[in-house]
Amino acid sequence: MNFIITKLMWQNGTRINQYLFAIIITIPLLSFGMIQGWLSPMISVLQSTEGPAPEPYTSTDISWMTSVTYITAIIFGAPMGYLTDRYGRKVMTLITTFSLILYWQIKLLSLEPWALILARAIAGIPCSACYIVLPIYLKEISDIDLRGALGSLLILNRNIGYLASYVFADLLEVTPMLWMGLLVPTVVFFIFLIMPETPEFLVKQGKIDEAKTVLAWLRGVSIMERSLEQDIDSLVKVEKQTKEEAKNVWKIILKDKATFKAFIITLVIKITQQFDGYLIVLIYAGFVFERASESISLKLSPNKQVMLIGLVQLLGSTIATCIVEKTGRKLLLVSTSFAIGVGMLLLSAWFYLTGIGMWLPGWLPVFAMCFCIFADAAGFQPISYIIITDLFSFQLRGTVSSFANICAKLSNFVQMKWFTKLCELISIHWTFLFFAIVCFFACFYTLIAFPETRQKSVEEIYEKLSNRNKDKKEERIKAVP
Repeated sequence: MNFIITKLMWQNGTRINQYLFAIIITIPLLSFGMIQGWLSPMISVLQSTEGPAPEPYTSTDISWMTSVTYITAIIFGAPMGYLTDRYGRKVMTLITTFSLILYWQIKLLSLEPWALILARAIAGIPCSACYIVLPIYLKEISDIDLRGALGSLLILNRNIGYLASYVFADLLEVTPMLWMGLLVPTVVFFIFLIMPETPEFLVKQGKIDEAKTVLAWLRGVSIMERSLEQDIDSLVKVEKQTKEEAKNVWKIILKDKATFKAFIITLVIKITQQFDGYLIVLIYAGFVFERASESISLKLSPNKQVMLIGLVQLLGSTIATCIVEKTGRKLLLVSTSFAIGVGMLLLSAWFYLTGIGMWLPGWLPVFAMCFCIFADAAGFQPISYIIITDLFSFQLRGTVSSFANICAKLSNFVQMKWFTKLCELISIHWTFLFFAIVCFFACFYTLIAFPETRQKSVEEIYEKLSNRNKDKKEERIKAVP
């Protein structure tokens, strides 16, 4: 109970506003989770002659519908960081939420292939913005000891969206499900109209008094609180220094030793997380269940299969939210990347050995698959988003987030487009072995290169990365918590 009270209180004020605001900020990702989750149970329905579409979808229609989101996400993601820094976190979140409304509205108007492909193309906006804008928004409204837990809400809400789609698809007809999908972003859009901008962006705009008011509201303290004055003064000082030096963002990233190290660490962790095999395991879950059912009495409908997977994901992300501030980022990254590697190794071994005629229990691949999905949701995936806001000051977060997001979407597109052909070329067990090697590399790299960022300011992290003395700190643009 004391732990809960400590987390809800900031000195003599309450921090409940931070929790509520964080939940509201991450609801667009819940809606995007519903978008992504809608595909899995609906593909077979859309291809059926008795489906809700005017005519059955062809394999080409399905191919475009599944992949076009990642193409437009790369296009929209490229300027997303700049737009977030230029127009603000709130404005870009409103645009993101409006694009979600537009997506569901198009599907309600028509279920013809062109309409769903158009809707999926528009979904590229939230596909990039939810992973660029929302983590920055969350970081800048959170106290330093809450950032990990509140940042984990991103993946938690997305997985709630996945599971909601799976359940709705099993219980509801198509049209009521689409109305449920439309309701969520519509309500959030109107709530966001009265939500504040972050203190850091307000300082950047020169709205010092408004920034102080928002910070006081977030911490539940009086606007006369001395600590508020100190924190706002720190933000103002950093903003003035940035304007005076007027350095190009990419010049700072590439020329400053500590910043460049942080940039490389971010890219390595982000790309290895995308290639840890979780996406392929999700796609091939039905195939794994089918193979497993040959030796055990495991007969689940496709909808029940994805519901089980959604439940495992949700359990993993819930645990991540609860423990990330206790264990730290590094321990979670090391343990979960290693765990996924073990799971992928088990899948590889099972497919290889059963392929040469050896008998192995059918529950083993199901366990390994669920283990990988759980471990990814419990650490590797949420931490890969949290570290971007941990490792960079507010002047650089948008740019780095955009670049990392482009790398992630390219990785997704490559896997979605060529994984099947790769399996045909070298067989599925070698591809799972490749994912295991990627995970073990990520585990080793994290051990030797990644600094613990829990409850540390960017400046403290950079000191550790560069090993520079305190008297040299002024040579670099100072970063703020």
